[in-house]
Order: sequence, then C-alpha cells, then structure tokens
Amino acid sequence: MVFVAWGPPPNTVIGWFTLFQKNRLLGLLEMDLLSLADFALMGLMFLALYAALRRANESYIAIATTLAFVGIAVYYASNTAFSMLSLSDQYAAATTDAQRSMLLAAGQAMLTIYQGTAFNVSYVLVSVAPVIMSAVMLRSNIFSEATAYVGILANVLGLAYFLPAVGVFLSLISVVGLAIWYILIARRLFQLGQGASKAEASPN
Repeated sequence: MVFVAWGPPPNTVIGWFTLFQKNRLLGLLEMDLLSLADFALMGLMFLALYAALRRANESYIAIATTLAFVGIAVYYASNTAFSMLSLSDQYAAATTDAQRSMLLAAGQAMLTIYQGTAFNVSYVLVSVAPVIMSAVMLRSNIFSEATAYVGILANVLGLAYFLPAVGVFLSLISVVGLAIWYILIARRLFQLGQGASKAEASPN
C-alpha cells in the first residue's frame, strides 16, 4: 500500500538520503518500518501455533518454530531503516566533500545489507516455517484442512519471489492468501481460547 500510494522506494543512496530529509516517516515506511511490527506480531502467532500444534507432531512444529524465529531475528539484523535515517541526518549536516563521501559509502553498505543475503535468508525461513506448520495442521484435528491448504499455497507462492520475471507478481498474490490464512488462524485460536475459558469456568 505504501508503494502504491507514494511510489517505489529509491534505488540509490542519495535517493534514500533525500527522501529521509523530505519526509522522515515516509522514508522509514518505504524501508519497511511496518514490517518491523509485522515480524513481531508474526512471532506471537508462531508461538500460539506451537502451543496449539505441538501434540500433533512436536518434532516438526519445534523445527518450524525454530526456523521462524531464526528468520525473524535475521530480518531485524538486516533492516537498516534507522541506520539510514541517522546517516541521512549526518549527510545533511556534513560540511566537507570528504565527510559526504564517507557517509555515502556507509549508506551504500547499509543498503547492501538491507537488500542482501540476510534479507533473502530471512524471507526463505519465514516462508518455509509456515509451510511446515500448515502440513502439521493437516495431521491434527485443531485446524481445518482449508486453513492448512491456504497456508501451504500462500507461503509457497511467497517463495516464488525468487523466480525471474513473474516472481514479484506471484509474491504479491501470496499476500492476499496470507491475509486469509492469518484471519483463519486468528478465528480458530479465539475459538480455542473461548473453549478453554469455558472449561476452566465450569464446575468439576
């Protein structure tokens, strides 16, 4: 939505520095500020899924949860939004060409980290983990088969991001499937929570 409303992010360090100086919030949003909150919430969801599914297959769900949290940790390490904001402020305040050159080099390093191996590893791990969790759902009676198949399809489509030409398009389609999957999971978890509350409240 951010990219649709305000256009794609810059592809140069100077472009990023200029964007941050014009609109700091927009710069952070373009550099995935919302994803920082999203990954934190995903961590809570993965914990809830582990608690709900561990009896179905504890080994696989433990592996999936571990992969998910490693992916989340790697993502936080790869997101350089606030580092770029700080460098942008320093660049704007710089008074010599030598300082500007040094800050541009630092900005290029931050941009390389942001777009590099760590991000790709995180993307793969946080897509593979839900596929495993969805497969475990098929072996349990806690979540419906529809929820499991939506999870598998959406996350496999997300992995298509790395395909040439059509990858980005398919990954955008996966966002719709993921939104549906999250809603189905949330609905079922609330049902499980309400059932547990009623069981605790009922006399023995």
